[in-house]
Amino acid sequence: MTAGPLVVLVGPMGSGKSTVGALLAERLGAPYRDTDADIVAAEGREISDIFVEDGEEHFRALERDAVARAVAEHEGVLALGGGAVLDAGTRELLAGLPVAYLSMNVEEAVRRVGLNTARPLLAVNPRRQWRELMEARRHLYTEVARVVVATDDRTPEEVAVAVLSALEIEKDA
Repeated sequence: MTAGPLVVLVGPMGSGKSTVGALLAERLGAPYRDTDADIVAAEGREISDIFVEDGEEHFRALERDAVARAVAEHEGVLALGGGAVLDAGTRELLAGLPVAYLSMNVEEAVRRVGLNTARPLLAVNPRRQWRELMEARRHLYTEVARVVVATDDRTPEEVAVAVLSALEIEKDA
């Protein structure tokens, strides 16, 4: 049995989980893994296509399985999809792990993702839908997180340093 991930990143779409995760992995000399990328690779299609063709419920089942596998197998830096925390079983799996919630406000989300990209949950009135998603998820991100790191007006490098500091992880880990 493995020791589990060194760092797990959660947060909304566009918060920088993938970019920051890759930087953290590089700094820690550890592998990086993204559960959304795992799903895309396994399914051979984009997440937006899975949503459209099979529905959100099917995607969430794939996501739940991908997170469970990654938590069990991966010993590096792990980034989870924005909605992974919706599943109670996933939240239980994250208990006790070094989870960092990358937070951001709606203005930052607009700046980063434009809220007009191929994000299936933001197809209609993206600003309002982003706010509603965050109202539904913020407490779940906070519940699973050991630390919260604001990403607003920070570079990915600054966020990576803040995550390491907040989790008290040495760069030479």
